[in-house]
Amino acid sequence: MVKKMLGKSYLLLVLAFMYAPIVLIIILSFFSSGSRFSLAGTFTFDNYLAIFTSRSSPVLFDAIKNTLIIALVSSIIATVMGSVAAIGMFHLGKRGQRFVAGMNQLPIINSEIVMAVSLMIFFVTFSFPSGYTRLIIGHITFCTPYVVLSVLPRLYQMDPNVYEAALDLGANPTKALLKVQVPMLIPSILTGFIMSFTISLDDFIITQINKGASSGINTISTYLYEDTKSQGFQAFWPAIFSIIFIVVLTTLIMVNFKKKTNGGNAK
Repeated sequence: MVKKMLGKSYLLLVLAFMYAPIVLIIILSFFSSGSRFSLAGTFTFDNYLAIFTSRSSPVLFDAIKNTLIIALVSSIIATVMGSVAAIGMFHLGKRGQRFVAGMNQLPIINSEIVMAVSLMIFFVTFSFPSGYTRLIIGHITFCTPYVVLSVLPRLYQMDPNVYEAALDLGANPTKALLKVQVPMLIPSILTGFIMSFTISLDDFIITQINKGASSGINTISTYLYEDTKSQGFQAFWPAIFSIIFIVVLTTLIMVNFKKKTNGGNAK
């Protein structure tokens, strides 16, 4: 009994430590105060209205547009590449699986600054155009491994007899893959897509180093950096962060609910 209470207390403490800053910034987004980080002001929606009425709004919305375009395009391509790579890895021998799995984890455990500089050297060496091209390729590079890690465990959980049965019933390997395996992988593929999208959404180091000084492209993270350097931390930033967090949280809840529903139907 005591161990269970201690375990629950420890879990609550860890969760509080993880989410207290997020809760605080959401609360701050509803307060107007002379101080940037104070609850002494009055409750208001002005910070949310400032997103649309501030002098910085045109540049801010341009950064939001760039962020969504880069995140959407790179996560779609990374999802396709990662799913195909996971299926290919699954059909390798044990030694090949271990080798490719190790190679897949390198971009994840590698320092982001090392990866950013490596990409910059690669882009400059082969004269890639600055702007969207470099950023999308860069984001695909670090998003794809997360899709592989999302899809591969589901492949190991699947009953291999289902695929074999499709072949025995006359389907060719391609048709069996597309009609049998891929539909069963949809929840994991969708999870990989969302992971890629959210990781791409808030990336700063790779984006900042590889966007190119003359491209004029800013994402939310790079614009935040430049804006706070020149004008300080503006009132609308907590509101933007709160909106992003709520959207991501809602999406994850919907995906997990969908996966649970599909699992229940499968049973």
